[in-house]
Amino acid sequence: MFAALPLLALPVLIYNVIVLFLRGGFEAVYAKDQLSAPLFSVRMASGAAWQVDLGDLILAGALVVLFVELLKSTNSQKVAIVNHSLSMVVFVICLMEFLLAPAFATSTFFLLTLMVLLDVLAGFIVTIMSARRDVDFNSGN
Repeated sequence: MFAALPLLALPVLIYNVIVLFLRGGFEAVYAKDQLSAPLFSVRMASGAAWQVDLGDLILAGALVVLFVELLKSTNSQKVAIVNHSLSMVVFVICLMEFLLAPAFATSTFFLLTLMVLLDVLAGFIVTIMSARRDVDFNSGN
């Protein structure tokens, strides 16, 4: 049954939990500042310092999860249809949060929402393409 759960709900949930604990909660208008505050920096071979913030970590994790979700979407079992439907629910929730709550009006959350949309689209497209291959159009012979 865990195969039916959309994995991209995890980065969205992590973002929600982080924003919830900010001062002001979901109404925190300064969530962008909190997400873009440097956590650590890595010295590159060029001598430049690459500063990594919380938003970067969330997006990097979400990209890995998106890759796994795309691999899961190639499965044409009945559980995949449930997964695609739940992914659509996650997308609708993300879109509502992005449009209605100030703490979600950040580039980080926009990119998370875009990843969820791509997961939904890829899931439905892969399912449709595999269903077209499975259907045998017999010409009456």
